[in-house]
Amino acid sequence: MALTYSSMLPLGTQLINFDLPNIIAGQNYSSTEIATDRPVLIMFICNHCPYVVHYHDELKRLHHDFSKEINFVAVSSNDVVNYPEDSPEKMNELWHELGFSFPYLYDETQSVAKAYQAECTPEFYLFDAKHNLVYRGRCDATSPKSNEEPNGEDLRAAINATINEQPVNSKQFPSMGCNIKWK
Repeated sequence: MALTYSSMLPLGTQLINFDLPNIIAGQNYSSTEIATDRPVLIMFICNHCPYVVHYHDELKRLHHDFSKEINFVAVSSNDVVNYPEDSPEKMNELWHELGFSFPYLYDETQSVAKAYQAECTPEFYLFDAKHNLVYRGRCDATSPKSNEEPNGEDLRAAINATINEQPVNSKQFPSMGCNIKWK
């Protein structure tokens, strides 16, 4: 594992289009399917990264607390040849184990990760209802070695501001985690 920080895609960037296999539904899922009147949270994650695993329960809480107000989409872009635990089959198993229902997309070509300038897992991108990027970076200040339970403080503040049509704090911190496993 190489500790990596996100590169912070510029705020205001329009939602970047994608059309990727949804390993849960067994068919492709496109950015055109996202409800256009709601904010959307794009999360670059994977199965094996200890930083992502650290946030599993917080991701469940976030989805429980906000799934009626925002769209959730998860993307895994890791090289599955060298990291078979991130294969679509394993992604599907984990999603069912965690009880998630939102799309979990497989970015085999890694083109979507590159377009979003994603560097690590987890990495969070929050777009407002007009699909302009209003937040990118970390979930909160905790990490697997912090001995603190995740609280989602940074991401929750951004989501609350967005759904209440308030400005999102421009002081945003990069996410940190395992580097995306490039081919």
